[in-house]
Amino acid sequence: MNTPVIETCGLRKTFCDFWHRPKVEAVVSLDLQVQAGEVFGLLGPNGSGKSTTIKLLLGLLHPSAGTIAVLGRPPTDVQVKARIGYLPEVSHLHAFLTPRETLRYYGSLFGLDAPTCRQRTEALLDMVDLRRAADRPVGEFSKGMARRVGLAQALVNNPDLLILDEPTSGLDPVACREVKDLVRLLARAGKTILLTSHLLADIEDVADRVAILHGGRLQAEGRVADLLRRADAVRFQVEGLTVDAAAAIRQELEMRTQCPVALDHPAMDLETYFLQVVARAANRDTVTTHFRPAEFLLANRGPGARTDG
Repeated sequence: MNTPVIETCGLRKTFCDFWHRPKVEAVVSLDLQVQAGEVFGLLGPNGSGKSTTIKLLLGLLHPSAGTIAVLGRPPTDVQVKARIGYLPEVSHLHAFLTPRETLRYYGSLFGLDAPTCRQRTEALLDMVDLRRAADRPVGEFSKGMARRVGLAQALVNNPDLLILDEPTSGLDPVACREVKDLVRLLARAGKTILLTSHLLADIEDVADRVAILHGGRLQAEGRVADLLRRADAVRFQVEGLTVDAAAAIRQELEMRTQCPVALDHPAMDLETYFLQVVARAANRDTVTTHFRPAEFLLANRGPGARTDG
C-alpha cells in the first residue's frame, strides 16, 4: 500500500495561557489520511480547527500530542517543505514588487537556478493570465489579481503537495471556474491537493473526499458522492415527456409504490448559467479559460497521477 501524502494519528493541539494552563483545544484526536493524487477538502465553520490543522501540517505549530507525517516525513523537515506549495487565506505580498519580481524572489528562496527560475516565472505568469500586468507593483492590484499572484507563488517550486486555503477568495465567477479546472488538471498530473473553502459548492465540484471539523474534532469524512447520496430516494430523469404524460406516470408510480412522488424539472446550477450568459455576451460558444497550466507542472507525472479524463 502506498504511503499517504498526509497522515495524522491522534493529533491534538492545545493552546495554553501565560501560566501554561490549557485554554483552548483547537484540534482534538484528529486522524486523517490523504493519498497521492487526491483532492481533499477540509471543511468546517470558523473556529473549527482548520487553520490550526494546516499550520500543524506546515510545521508552523508543534502538536501537543499525536503524530504527523507529510510526504512520509515530519512536517518540520526542510526537504519536505521544499516539496510543498502553500496559498494562505490572506496573501501577504510585497506591495513594491511586481508579479515577475515576486515569483523570481520565491523561486530563489527554493534554490532554483536562474534559468529555471526565469522559465517558471514566465510560464506561471501566462498560467494565471498576468502577463500584461507582470511589471506593475502588486500594491496596485485588486484582491482578485493579488490572489492570482499568490496562486502562482504556491506553484513556483512545482510542489508534490499543494495546500490551498480559500483559493477562490476574491475571484469573480469566471476566475473561480478556472481555478477549479486547474485543480482538477493538477490532480490528474499526480499532485496532491488539500484545500479549504467556505464556498461549499467549490469543494463539491473538485474534491474526491472531504473531512468536516467542528470544535476541533472530526465529525464526518468520506467521498463526496457517498456523503451526499440519499439512499432513501430514487430519481428518474426522462426527456421529451408532455405535461400530461408526466402527470400520468407520476400517478402510476404513486399508485404502485404507495409513496409520494415529487415531480419537478431538472435545473443547472447558477455558476453554469452565469458562465453560459457570459459566453453568449462575448459571442463565443464557451468561456475561454485564461488560466493555462504551465507545462512543467504537468510533466513528470507521479505515482498519484490519474488516468481518468
